[in-house]
Amino acid sequence: MASVPVYRWRLAPEGLATLRQLRARGLRPGGQDVAAQVERPRRRRGPLIAYLYSIEQAKPVRPMTPAKWASLAKANAARRRCPQCGRDAGYVIPPSLGTCVSCAYREEQRAD
Repeated sequence: MASVPVYRWRLAPEGLATLRQLRARGLRPGGQDVAAQVERPRRRRGPLIAYLYSIEQAKPVRPMTPAKWASLAKANAARRRCPQCGRDAGYVIPPSLGTCVSCAYREEQRAD
């Protein structure tokens, strides 16, 4: 990446936006290069850096196709299915447990 202007936090000029700000407006960078960056200082670590893109050159977000919606629904359903008991837990199974809460804490539920 070529040298880009660096601005302090909240001092970027009008007409530039971060990825999140573009997405909130229904836009995407659309292949444009980074126009500038913003640095937010932190006390004990290096600064946070956010890349800025031109709002004028941004393009509209592509709409989701029916195939993409179906794929997303299938992926979310897989995240809810418990690999141990095979039931739909009704929530996304935490990666720290790896199974639904009922299977993870089966011993504690029997003791009650």
